[in-house]
Amino acid sequence: MASTGRPSPAPGRRIGYARVSTEDQGTDPQVRAAGCDAVLEEHASGADRTRPVLARLLREIRPGETLMVVRLDRLARSVAHLLAVIEALEAKGAHFRSLHDPIDTTTPQGMFSLQVLGAVAQLERALIAERTKAGLRAARVRGRVGGNPGLRAGDPAAIRTARAARNRAHLAGILAGLDAWLPTVQRLRPAQSWGDVVRVLNRGPFGPWSVERLRRTVKRLVDEGLVDQALLGRAPPPRRDDRLLRLVAGIKAAAPGRTLQQIAAQLEAMHERTPRGGTRWRASSVKHLLDHAQRCGLLTT
Repeated sequence: MASTGRPSPAPGRRIGYARVSTEDQGTDPQVRAAGCDAVLEEHASGADRTRPVLARLLREIRPGETLMVVRLDRLARSVAHLLAVIEALEAKGAHFRSLHDPIDTTTPQGMFSLQVLGAVAQLERALIAERTKAGLRAARVRGRVGGNPGLRAGDPAAIRTARAARNRAHLAGILAGLDAWLPTVQRLRPAQSWGDVVRVLNRGPFGPWSVERLRRTVKRLVDEGLVDQALLGRAPPPRRDDRLLRLVAGIKAAAPGRTLQQIAAQLEAMHERTPRGGTRWRASSVKHLLDHAQRCGLLTT
């Protein structure tokens, strides 16, 4: 990768990721022995939330490449974090493999293991929520006041712990449907405004979104190192024709099976005017824009 002094990896290459703690002597030799074309080292503890090398890797990895680790605990802090990393890789068309765990997203068996892991994580969250509710009900029966005593007393440590728990729950909620809407955002931002992106998402099966909620959600993913910070950049003031090209390309990419008539109906519902300023869209106008977008490299088929 350019920022590490290494050449940019070519499609199909295997990129090793090794988190090296201060106690370790160096990179686990198994990563290098696995035939990786490059090995990136992260010098951080397991509890450290800042993973600049991992964040850069997720931004720069290319379709067809595979991220390889020795063990899952060398990559992720939790199951939720692991699933988020893998979803970020899938959004880029890349793969993941752990040498000591049955997780390999290039094989049906590995994908099955990943699905089981996700189901276990979801079950664990549900069980924790149920145990919490049961505990609160039992406490009320005994006449105890609910809530955290530390929070009621204003204890800073308790407040920090509660805030961290809320942040983890919020992130888990974001990750639950990440693959449904994030690719659309990545295709449209920052070339399109937040308002246009929200309008595309809300006309599909991904809403409801508001501009502020979507911006906050993407910023959270950027802070976690899961998506490129460029998504938060300011959208340029586009010419009308250019804006329509990107908007129609984004609608088509978000739902490839959508017909020309359906796209035309969506544009009318969004109160978008045609290139000539009209309010009625025809399938031929949509096709013209899609053909132009493909020639400009905005859309692939």
